[in-house]
This record gives sequence, C-alpha cells and structure tokens, in this order.
Amino acid sequence: MGDRIAESAAEVFDGLGGEYERAFAGLPGQDEALRWLAERLPAGARVLDVGSGTGRPVAAALVGAGFRVTGIDVSATMVELARSRVPGADFRLADVRTYEPGERFDAVCAFFPLLLMPQRDVAASLERIASWVAPGGYLLFATVPGDLDETALTWMGRRMKVSSLPADEFPARLEELGLTVLHRHTATFQPDSRIAGPEEHLFLRARRTCPVAAPTPPPTGDRTP
Repeated sequence: MGDRIAESAAEVFDGLGGEYERAFAGLPGQDEALRWLAERLPAGARVLDVGSGTGRPVAAALVGAGFRVTGIDVSATMVELARSRVPGADFRLADVRTYEPGERFDAVCAFFPLLLMPQRDVAASLERIASWVAPGGYLLFATVPGDLDETALTWMGRRMKVSSLPADEFPARLEELGLTVLHRHTATFQPDSRIAGPEEHLFLRARRTCPVAAPTPPPTGDRTP
C-alpha cells in the first residue's frame, strides 16, 4: 500500500470491503452486547447502526431479532455490500458528523465508527450519537481507547490517521449527556488477519435516563465523507 496516508474513512473502508468483516467476525464483546440488547427491546423496536459496514454481524442480528434497522456508513462500498447482504434493513450513505435522522431510536449501536476523524470530532460525534437515543432507550458503544489525535499508523495494511479519547472519558461523557452507563468491559482482540495486530477494545452499554439535549452543531468546513 506504500506510505501514502488515506484521506478519509470512506477511502479506507472502500478499500477493505468484505475483508473487514472477515477479520472481525466473532468479536465476543460485540456479540454479547447484541444478545443483551435483544433481550430488552420489544419486537419492532427502531435501531440505528452507526458505521454499519457490510451489515454483518450487527444489522443482520438486529433484523433477525425482529427490529426495524437503519444503518449509516461513510463507505459507498460498505453500503452496497450491506444492502445486498441484509435486505431487511435500510442502509444509507451518511457521515455521523452531519447525519440528521429526524427521529430518535429505541437503541443506537455504534461499534468503532469514530476512530478515523480528528479528536474534536470524536467528542462531538459521541454527543450527536447520544442525542439520537430516545428516552428509556439504549446505546451500545465500542472503540479503541487512547489519547490520540490524528496519529499516523498502519492498520490492516493501510496507512491512516486515527484519533480517540482516554478510556475513562467515554463513560464520563455519556453520563454528562444524560445516559446511565450500565456496563463497561475492556478486552484484547486479535483480528483474523495476518496484517492486523491485537487491539484493546472498550465496550459500553448505556441507557437514557435524562431528557435529550440538542447536540452541538458539527464543525464547519469542507469534509469528505
């Protein structure tokens, strides 16, 4: 792939396509969180999958459990794959930083969608995601924690810039945004890929117990999704 750094998350995941699904299949923390959520939502519940990728396993599991699922992703390749693999869900090409759903959801799933953006956008996007959870609704969130701001590295054979927040900041910010953190779990996962090393994952489960606040407007300026 050379030393060129990808310009956007869309570029990275357009290139990965189904390779990402294969490498991260069977992620225990994700599978456990989805089973937990399915036990708590009524049939027909509205669920948003942020960073829906190929639609598997998250959207597929949610549709299989009888929920109405909307998925958003910045990668046109991923959206096309998801539409073919999980026809029971509604997949849209959209960026979490600018997406306006027009409704709130009984649950929002956000598994690793905030890593390929500046750190200021990580915090703002977390606020936006939290605002989409309806009163009494749930949030499933996962990321790779760390005090990183556009740090250049190689992941899955590709050069990119990644950002995140320290592990303790994510649950603290969710609590400030009116969600109660019900469960926190960290684990190390080795993707099924010869070109990917082990990763530290942070999983959070939260529920909205306070009124929904309007999210902070997204930063101005040009952005390629």
